[in-house]
Amino acid sequence: MTDTPTSDLLTPISTTEPGATPVVAFKNVSVSFDGPPVLSDVSFSVGPLETRVLLGPAGVGKSVLLKLANGLLQPDSGQIELLGQEITHMSEESLFALRSRVGMVFQEGALFDSLTVRDNVGYQFIQERQPDDKIDDRVRKALSFVELEETFSHFPSSLSGGMRRRVAIARALISQPELLLYDSPTGGLDPVTSTTIIELIIKERDVYHTPSILVTHRLQDAFTLCTHRFDAEQGQMVPLPKGETDPGTTFLMLEEGHMIFDGSLHELLSSTNPFVREFLQ
Repeated sequence: MTDTPTSDLLTPISTTEPGATPVVAFKNVSVSFDGPPVLSDVSFSVGPLETRVLLGPAGVGKSVLLKLANGLLQPDSGQIELLGQEITHMSEESLFALRSRVGMVFQEGALFDSLTVRDNVGYQFIQERQPDDKIDDRVRKALSFVELEETFSHFPSSLSGGMRRRVAIARALISQPELLLYDSPTGGLDPVTSTTIIELIIKERDVYHTPSILVTHRLQDAFTLCTHRFDAEQGQMVPLPKGETDPGTTFLMLEEGHMIFDGSLHELLSSTNPFVREFLQ
């Protein structure tokens, strides 16, 4: 793991526009599954251009939160607004149309082994019966973004774990989503490959500026997202000047279903909450 930045030097490089309408907002959301609440009275929002990093160990409700944000689960109480629409009691048909505007990168990639990379990445367009030439063009552009053009006709079984994860990112990007949800995108990968995936996420953030929620238990990934930017001229991520952080990348933490932290990297590193301190150590 890279050295933890010194908290008293961290300041955003600019400020985001105040008062912007959230892309997604949770308002006092609670949900349980035949037991103690998985999430209890959770409130937070994601604004335009924001990347929200949801940190924490396994079992605190991070993946459940993502499924709620996309309407795959419904809360027991509270409200969720997605892309300006209240989805808590929305019909499945309406949710399906709304989900088409959200890109999702599932844990482990979740590719269809029986389909080629082309058909995995273009799956949404295939279901919409769009012309083959349009699908091919969009798939090639998405694969080019993740630097995997040569895998167009391959099957997932022929790819490494890191390549499959990059294909999953291409699939999430192909429809030019208005919100991206990343569920542990580096889970199970080695450190070098994990860095490649995080660099792609930074590239997407800084080139397309899509708001996102990223779930991870890896502090290195979180700190890299906050302290690096994508340099288009060099074609790679580079560290921000010492003491600067990306202004739109902030952090959330859950403990026993409760949102116990919502703030900047500086505030995270300065937190006196025992759960936060233990996780950071």
